[in-house]
Amino acid sequence: MWQKHAYKLHSLEHKVRKAKGMTHASDSGISQPYVIGVCGGSGSGKTTFCRQLVNFLGKDHVLHISQDAYYKDLTHLSFEQRQQINFDHPDIIEFPLLVSHLDELSIGKCVTLPMYDFAKHCRLIGNQIVTPKPIVIVEGVLLFNDSDTEKRINHKIFIDAPEEVRFERRLKRDVRERGRTAESVQNQFKATVSPMHNIFVEPGKNKADLVVSGEHSFETIIAELSLKVLREVWVN
Repeated sequence: MWQKHAYKLHSLEHKVRKAKGMTHASDSGISQPYVIGVCGGSGSGKTTFCRQLVNFLGKDHVLHISQDAYYKDLTHLSFEQRQQINFDHPDIIEFPLLVSHLDELSIGKCVTLPMYDFAKHCRLIGNQIVTPKPIVIVEGVLLFNDSDTEKRINHKIFIDAPEEVRFERRLKRDVRERGRTAESVQNQFKATVSPMHNIFVEPGKNKADLVVSGEHSFETIIAELSLKVLREVWVN
């Protein structure tokens, strides 16, 4: 069984390498990037999936954008007030800015991405300037909830995982990377993450072109998806 899987993966990798050798569609006058949207609950495995997909497609060909960078700036509020904000509701994301950036990238313009401090709940001073690339991967919990953002996505992927798995992963990440206490993570998950997931995130599964389990290896799926995307982006 393992040998059959390894052979299939090797074959797909060979086809992907061959596809990368094709001519980019922009050489024929088409410059609009192919946008992949990766949605799913917090802790479902979106970031891992996106990083593996970027590595497989090649960093020179892909721009990876996170919805998390587009949390609205809350510096006008005290830290105590920021802590009371529902960060799992679509209204806290500056989707119009994300949409404008996707539109600018689609016509070959560089964009300035915001950066966010999750420990302080506010935007960082300074920005990240990025250049257009043939493939754009947009990752986010609420991507498919915003109709304007959804319209700009060519291929929608939903990473699916049970709530208990998502909670355990979020707990480890937020304590390790975002300066949170275990108690605050648990309280937030119960108060907003779980109910907002059911209302705004889970319905996105029905909008997806592909639903992927966040509990299993992504290898074969990423290889198959990469081949499909490269065929869309590159032409003979």
